[in-house]
Amino acid sequence: MKKIASFLIALVLAGLFFAACNRGDELAPPKILLTEVGHDNSHVAYIGDDIHLEADIEAEGRIKSIFVELSHEAGNGYKIVEEWTSGKYIGVKNTEFHEHIDIPTNAPEGEYHLYLTVADREGNQSQASASVDIRTPNQLPNVRKS
Repeated sequence: MKKIASFLIALVLAGLFFAACNRGDELAPPKILLTEVGHDNSHVAYIGDDIHLEADIEAEGRIKSIFVELSHEAGNGYKIVEEWTSGKYIGVKNTEFHEHIDIPTNAPEGEYHLYLTVADREGNQSQASASVDIRTPNQLPNVRKS
């Protein structure tokens, strides 16, 4: 009888130990909703200009960093990268991310893939993505005087 009682006590203590270790305290990864990519959500940007980005971000574990990458789809390895590890977005739970990313004058024209990655202080991270068309700015036609 003593063995059964000891076994039951050990079983209850083990159950309490494992329940305490897995209390469900883990926070959900950040939530990202891209609300605008390009002017008027056009998903278009122009070389030598910038691209407007907006996103609603919720991070229970407080934002540690925000990373934006635009990768050229042609597979030539060209990327535009920006990162925020300090400032108004860092350390908060909820924010509206609103930035303008410069498109360098040497950026190749074409289709790009945008990745917006948010990491929180708990080690969780999430990513949102979208397609972007980077174009050469429209040129005014030459006007010849006769």
